[in-house]
Amino acid sequence: MTFVRAVISLGMGLGVLALVLGYLGWLHPAGDSLAVGRGPAAIGLAVLAGLGLLVGLKWLSLGALGVALVVGGPVGLVYVWQGPPGTLTLYQKNMKFRNDDLAGLGADIRAASAMALTLQEVSEPNRVLLDALSDVLPYQLVCPWDGGGGTAVATSLTPVPGGEVCAPGLAAMQVEKDGETLWIVSVHLLWPWPYGQAEQVASLVPLLKGLEGPIVMAGDFNMVRWAWSVRRLAAAARAKPVGATSGTYLGFSPWLNLPIDHAFAPGGGRVEIRDVFGSDHRGLVAQLEL
Repeated sequence: MTFVRAVISLGMGLGVLALVLGYLGWLHPAGDSLAVGRGPAAIGLAVLAGLGLLVGLKWLSLGALGVALVVGGPVGLVYVWQGPPGTLTLYQKNMKFRNDDLAGLGADIRAASAMALTLQEVSEPNRVLLDALSDVLPYQLVCPWDGGGGTAVATSLTPVPGGEVCAPGLAAMQVEKDGETLWIVSVHLLWPWPYGQAEQVASLVPLLKGLEGPIVMAGDFNMVRWAWSVRRLAAAARAKPVGATSGTYLGFSPWLNLPIDHAFAPGGGRVEIRDVFGSDHRGLVAQLEL
């Protein structure tokens, strides 16, 4: 019994440590990498706390259970809280560099009647999709990027002359809607630490801060939305998360689907998950509140 209690105590200690370190992305990007597992880690810690109560580790277990609830509760809410209805429909999709169902994807975008489209991994073969959608989304911006294929914005809204910005992993177009101007931004981040996501985010933050007016932003962030890097970009864009998060990246399916595709708008909004259509990412149809 002493050995079992020691193992459970060690497990709870490591679980609490991992959860705490996951909040330190502002200090070191490894914190964001740990934040990806915040939900499962909180569940695991709660299970260990329950086992600890059974073997007599009352106070340690109650403390660990409290940490699990405080940390895991907000993550759980992110998966269920949809947000308010919106006035601008946006379709978000990481196409996958070699997409084998462009016809299906194009049909789904048309069915969504989106006013704006944000795309990532827009390779040369994938540009066929934009050509096919030019009758409904005639205003298009593609920003090539060696780091992960191009990013793109397409819209039926009238663009503002000179309102186009390209950066590594970002495409932005300024448009008019109901007499006001706003920016539509497509984002594709690199993988997190030990890869170059933190440095890329640091370069994009001042760019987003410099865009005048409301910003709607969507993309493949390669990171959960509660992590420091994503929250930092959202703050720079002066935007709130849209809808409930969901496992959109299926590269580790069926064992793990990662919630790394997101949308943001000044007033939040709602989101609907779409099928893969030749990609390893599910798409999003976001109703954005400006």
